[in-house]
Amino acid sequence: MAGLMLKLIAPSFSALRRPALRLAAAGFALILAGCAGLPPRAPEPPTLSIAASPATTLGRAAASLNNAAQDGLSSVRPLVEASFALDARFELMRRAQASLDVQTYQLGKDKTGLLLLRELRDAARRGVRVRLLLDDFYTAGMDSLLLGLAAEPNAEVRLFNPFVNARDHSATRWLEFFGDFRRLNHRMHNKLFVADGALAIAGGRNLADEYFLRSEGANFIDFELVMAGPVVPEAARIFDTYWNSDVVYPIQRIAGTSDAPEALKAGFEAATAPIHAPPPAPLSGTDLMGDAPLGAQLADVGRVKWMRADAHAAADSPHKALGALTPASESLAARFHEMTASARSDVIVISPYFIPGDEGMARIREGRARGVRISVVTNSLADSDEPLVNINYNRYRVDMLKLGVNLYEVSTEQLKRNRQFRTLLKKARGRLHAKLAIVDREWVLLGSMNLDPRSARLNTEFGVRVRSFELSQALLYAYQLDDIEGVYRVVLMPDGKNVQWIGTGDVDNEVLDSEPDSSLLTRLQLLLFSWFVPTDQL
Repeated sequence: MAGLMLKLIAPSFSALRRPALRLAAAGFALILAGCAGLPPRAPEPPTLSIAASPATTLGRAAASLNNAAQDGLSSVRPLVEASFALDARFELMRRAQASLDVQTYQLGKDKTGLLLLRELRDAARRGVRVRLLLDDFYTAGMDSLLLGLAAEPNAEVRLFNPFVNARDHSATRWLEFFGDFRRLNHRMHNKLFVADGALAIAGGRNLADEYFLRSEGANFIDFELVMAGPVVPEAARIFDTYWNSDVVYPIQRIAGTSDAPEALKAGFEAATAPIHAPPPAPLSGTDLMGDAPLGAQLADVGRVKWMRADAHAAADSPHKALGALTPASESLAARFHEMTASARSDVIVISPYFIPGDEGMARIREGRARGVRISVVTNSLADSDEPLVNINYNRYRVDMLKLGVNLYEVSTEQLKRNRQFRTLLKKARGRLHAKLAIVDREWVLLGSMNLDPRSARLNTEFGVRVRSFELSQALLYAYQLDDIEGVYRVVLMPDGKNVQWIGTGDVDNEVLDSEPDSSLLTRLQLLLFSWFVPTDQL
């Protein structure tokens, strides 16, 4: 997530067509923005995670996966394919018997988001305690839906650093954003899913169509890990820290309503009906790693050998949203840089938004001086959903190449020359969204953090550090990182001052001297915008 301000200034003004209405609405919103501020929090006892128990199906499965080992290791499996990642969530929600804790930056009001909400509601009605924690940036127009879920006796919805006034419209939220910029510019970018305190999913996917290859316009290539063992209670404690934070509010405290609980439930039922939230096609066979769907694995735990690994979860403090200064050693970005700085042989970084900055360039220079091979995979300008980030990244390309960094940029046209991606993407565009680093083919760092200033300084992030040669090799295979395809390889031109792009797909002799699939006008417009948006906001 980057370019936050520019996302907010592209609202739909369809309801404000006449000049008088526009002026009245803008004036009203400006008054509201001037009065912006969070209501006081009433003291309340903390709510804590429910620990894994052999009394639940998932608790017994987790215990079997770990074979009651006391070695401190966890069991993990990669979720590379989007359809298998979505199915894994359904399986965990339907098998849960005690609790579901879900934390995300974005929950789409689309077929995927609505279906997941319905599954959470169904779980609550079975007696499962449901806690849904959302960042409030993308919830415009969703209050009734979220209140409908929260009306269930076993469900609770909370919002991180919420908007307070005129919540239903993006236009008025934009005005409030600038009226309370210092607070609202901080967002919770974490993604975490914990079922029965026994199994967890962590990675980069938000809960919307485009993160599970269900969008007809553009879809994201992403990565997650399903985990059991000691790393799960670590992640659950982090969830509790956020859930009970003073920057998190119950939805009812922020989005007041006069509707009775039964009316809210009826509205939820209609909004999440199958006509609006159709299920995905059933899975068949195995994923590209040769793994069966998670449900089949849990039904016969002994049939699939999960990877045993030393895994630990970490996150920024939720008080980062208040502008609180976190000790450098405790921030997720600092821990990431410490891990990559320890590399002995090679570092592979996969990040959709990549702005190294002066500090990052110094780290790259130091690593290259020690002989560490550094490779970076990011989005091309044409296929980035945050092109302003790409413009800022471009400023460092020549210097990185001169240091010997291997640069690759993901391109829809290149992806579709790969049979596997062509089948998955169909007519949609393909964009990178995975956030990964592989260090010395032994350590894997994954989670929600992008390598840009916004992730480091403004947003909160969640991540997992895994020591596993087996997982590293699986990811090298899944993303074809040893013989990378579906991207352009970026190299220096003979003049040493500019770059060119070399195709890596079927047409591997393609050489371009300008940004692939983008016009000169687009590049000039973005360059102009980049002068007015500070790099530390990206």
